[in-house]
Amino acid sequence: MINIITTADNRETLERIGRSLLERRLVACIQVVGPVRSTYWWKGRIEDAEEWMGVMKTRDELYDEVEREIKALHPYEVPEIAAVRAERVLDAYGRWLVEETSP
Repeated sequence: MINIITTADNRETLERIGRSLLERRLVACIQVVGPVRSTYWWKGRIEDAEEWMGVMKTRDELYDEVEREIKALHPYEVPEIAAVRAERVLDAYGRWLVEETSP
């Protein structure tokens, strides 16, 4: 199992991306958290922004497809798309995740 994290400037964007990924069975779940305050370098300047964070649960082998879909739907020029592998997962949760992301 991996958690894929992305951010956006509004909740609706993440809900739209999450719904598309769910409908295609590329993720089993998306959690939308926010707002969060982001401070970052962008084009030579420090920027501050209010953003929302989406955390999606999926299988490692689906990462490339999830990344492509997020990039296609995301309004940012360079969206954050980062995967974090879960070292340990409750067996029942892992089975659920596999069932929900299988065709």
